[in-house]
Amino acid sequence: MGVKVKQVEGKRDLKEFIRLPWSIYRDDPYWVPPLISETKKNFDKNRNPYFDHSEAAFFIVEKNGKPVGRIIAHIDNLYISFQQEKVGFFGFFECTNDYDCAKALFDAASEWLSKRGMPLIRGPFNFSTNSEVGLLVDGFEDSPVVMMTYNPRYYVDLVERYGFVKAKDIYAYIIDTPEIPERLENIMSKLANRAEFKIRRIDMKKLKSEIKLVKEIYNSAWEKNWGFVPMTEREFDEMAKNLKLIVDPDLALLAEYKGKPIAFLLAVPDINFALKHIRSGRLFPFGIFKLLYWSKRITKIRVLTLGVIREFRKKGVELALCYEIFKAGIKNGYREAELSWILEDNFLMRKGIEDFGGRIYKTYRFYEKKL
Repeated sequence: MGVKVKQVEGKRDLKEFIRLPWSIYRDDPYWVPPLISETKKNFDKNRNPYFDHSEAAFFIVEKNGKPVGRIIAHIDNLYISFQQEKVGFFGFFECTNDYDCAKALFDAASEWLSKRGMPLIRGPFNFSTNSEVGLLVDGFEDSPVVMMTYNPRYYVDLVERYGFVKAKDIYAYIIDTPEIPERLENIMSKLANRAEFKIRRIDMKKLKSEIKLVKEIYNSAWEKNWGFVPMTEREFDEMAKNLKLIVDPDLALLAEYKGKPIAFLLAVPDINFALKHIRSGRLFPFGIFKLLYWSKRITKIRVLTLGVIREFRKKGVELALCYEIFKAGIKNGYREAELSWILEDNFLMRKGIEDFGGRIYKTYRFYEKKL
């Protein structure tokens, strides 16, 4: 029967597509199974707001009649109009260590994108830079934190053998000293006397109006970043709804200048620490008890996003937000923080993190190939 690629059509194929990673990662101790219910919603073109401005095709590769790999090819029309760059993407790539099967998947994705006029394929993007992205190329000795990707080491060879080349690297930093750096304490003591901005927690009781403020900062703070695409109203609301389930209110901060929002910082507990113990990917009937048990034992956070509007950068706002997160995190019992992800050429951010004890412990890569 050999190698055969099929495009996903109907519920049966989609179920096969969703369940495939369980066969790839069956014996991998670092893999964190996704919740099946959330994955179904993510791939539902009627429920995921990403598809309001995008189109996609799902593919499965079979070998001797058995599913052994998958991929999604997608076109983000909002990205193309915003970045003025015509490019197609691939994402959700999973495959056994079999180059012929991987090649068949990349061929299918490339052909689908090429037929729709895309001159370039780039990835992995699951689905945009507002979600999970990048192929892990260094740092395979730990499980991924919340909303970060993970893959076997051999994926690097499969991707590069096909002819993909590096487009950009992104880093995950770790700070694992549970105390406020003396350098930061000294800077804050000087800054306190002349700071004209105020920092407060996001008011969870007024979440709808607070989200509106954060959205404005988010879409302006990163507009010049490589790969960035602004979030639509629906996308932002959906992300906020999901994060609300895991957020620690002490780790969601807003900075204001004369009552005007100028920056925000969001860190979240690493819920993956708990999800890792739910190998079935199902909350019911028993997964919910494991989730509740392990959630209380989380000691790591991910600093998910730090945004400062352009005119207030390099004025101490970033440092003040980091200082408050340090204090709140230590107070609430967290012992480690991952800061991710950071573009390799964002030297200002990287220097700031490294000055306060952060070190790179994972590297992710975007690849691209001309079609």
